[in-house]
Amino acid sequence: MHKKIVASLVLLALGGCGSAEQAAAPLHLRVMETTDLHANMMNVNYFTGQEDDTLGYVKTATLIRQARSEVANSVLVDNGDLLQGTALGDYIAKVKGLKDGAVHPIYQAMNPMGYDVGNVGNHEFNFGLPFLLDSLHGAAFPYVSANLFKDDGDGNPANDQPLLKQYLIKDYQFRDQAGQPQAVKIGYIGFVPPQILEWDAVNLKGKVTVRDMVDMAKELVPQMKAQGADVIIAIPHAGMTASPRQGMDENAAYYLSQVPGIDALMLGHSHSYFPGERYQDLPNVDMAKGTVNGVAAVMPGFWGNNLGVIDLELTKGEHGWQVTGSQSTLRPIFKREEGKVVSLAKNDATVEAAVAPAHQETTAWVSTPFAKINGDIQSFFALVQDDPAVQVVNNAQRWYLERYIQGTEFDGMAVLSAAAPFRTGYGGAGNYTFVPQGDIAYRNVADLYLYPNTATVVKVKGAVVREWLERSAGLFNQIDPKAKGQQELINSKFASYNFDVIDGVSYQVDLAQPSRYDGNGQLIHPEAHRIQQLTYQGQPLDAEQEFLVITSNYRAGGGGHFPGVDSSAIVIASPDENRQIVADFLGSQKDGYNPAVDNNWQFAPLAGEPLVTFWSAGGDQAKAVAKDSAKVEPTGQTNAEGYAQYRLRF
Repeated sequence: MHKKIVASLVLLALGGCGSAEQAAAPLHLRVMETTDLHANMMNVNYFTGQEDDTLGYVKTATLIRQARSEVANSVLVDNGDLLQGTALGDYIAKVKGLKDGAVHPIYQAMNPMGYDVGNVGNHEFNFGLPFLLDSLHGAAFPYVSANLFKDDGDGNPANDQPLLKQYLIKDYQFRDQAGQPQAVKIGYIGFVPPQILEWDAVNLKGKVTVRDMVDMAKELVPQMKAQGADVIIAIPHAGMTASPRQGMDENAAYYLSQVPGIDALMLGHSHSYFPGERYQDLPNVDMAKGTVNGVAAVMPGFWGNNLGVIDLELTKGEHGWQVTGSQSTLRPIFKREEGKVVSLAKNDATVEAAVAPAHQETTAWVSTPFAKINGDIQSFFALVQDDPAVQVVNNAQRWYLERYIQGTEFDGMAVLSAAAPFRTGYGGAGNYTFVPQGDIAYRNVADLYLYPNTATVVKVKGAVVREWLERSAGLFNQIDPKAKGQQELINSKFASYNFDVIDGVSYQVDLAQPSRYDGNGQLIHPEAHRIQQLTYQGQPLDAEQEFLVITSNYRAGGGGHFPGVDSSAIVIASPDENRQIVADFLGSQKDGYNPAVDNNWQFAPLAGEPLVTFWSAGGDQAKAVAKDSAKVEPTGQTNAEGYAQYRLRF
């Protein structure tokens, strides 16, 4: 008996006889992810015309090749928000277009990299459904979306057919750790945020329907298992929150981790990082391994600044291959040393060559002047004082709406405008708007308004305007006027694009009060009222007066969870982009635009002059703006990322 056991072990080690398949060695599988590339193919900032090694798929592709070369078995996925986000994306969609059979330059760059599957993100719909479908025809890899359906127009979403393939099961021949070939079936399932129906209603109403991500996973994952999928990789274009599930949740990834059968989560949408400190307080998260409720997960940032990698250990049992271990890691394309960017990846020559013609055409297009400004426009201090970069957007939107409603049922109604700063240092100390005095081109307009949102108008009462501003004021930490030590002004977990400034009213923000709303727009301090001295045309705001507020389709559709602001309040859904409205407004200023601010908002005075600080740009341009401001002054401190610290003066 002993000799038979030894003989069997020898045969297993040599990979011999029929017993090898029954006792296969463990198998290592690497899953790689890109997400939220937002048309950043080159390591170039089209706003400045300068190289920027903190971004660019041309860098990420090098990391993909490196990561792939290290292992015997690997797959590669993309999680969407791919076609929109830079001037290159706008140029192809809005100017050049895609002729019959043409391949989008983004896919010309990605196709040679050997993607296994892709998932669509919410921004894929910004240019309309026909453009998206034309673009996808040029992808050399399939797309999946489990919760996206064609609207057949019968009013019954239950019988709508999927717009794309809901899931995909692919057969692979991998090598186990003994070097033996092994057949493995991998299932891929993708999801899109249901909110696309609100954010892109102009493009999608009557064309598609969307269902809840988790409900679809619970329905389809068992089908995938029944069809033989050994490993199931979910690709939700979603972030994570452990708040109670509401249904049709935007950031449903945490709930998806609780669906039996899902083995890995390739995340996106939130422009964040997992493993990363933003999610360290979520229950049942293992930050060292990168798991959520025991499921491997990764979220690799945005603009190509990281490659997401999940290494799975597979063990074969009587029911096929199963995941028995995992490790999630982020591979960055750069690091910072003494405040300077150090590139960790060379440009991939294949990607660079593929995108070169479109890149050159885009560069020429964004550089053509069409208007002028009579002073600099910058966003260095947009979070702490009325700001010229936000002001020009609000001026343009009010100008547009006042003309739009002439002769309509809304003619004569009070008009307000809401706009948020976009480039406030998020993603790097150089990510601020700076448009110098003189001629301006399209690249400058794209700098002022980052996204191709469409202008949308809501009709709300004064009480909603007040709550709108209260929600925005959640950007700030509560300040103790009597405290002696340094206090940080900005809540780093609050997205700056949810900090709306509403023009047409005047108001103060009382930092001594706690925030009335949390980061998800939930009322947490009903007794708190940060918004003080709120007036319209010099008089206290009437809570019952009705206002037309022009904003973006994102905000009007409920983006950011602002109380009282959702699709039910929309009265005008314009097809015109906010960005084009800004361009038209600037072009209408025959003597040039004067970028002055109206100072319609400010902080309420605080007794005791507390030491309140914040971080912003550290360059000479920012310091020059600070020198001319009575509200901010440099402290002289800088950090390793290149930001400078400033003190707020009340």
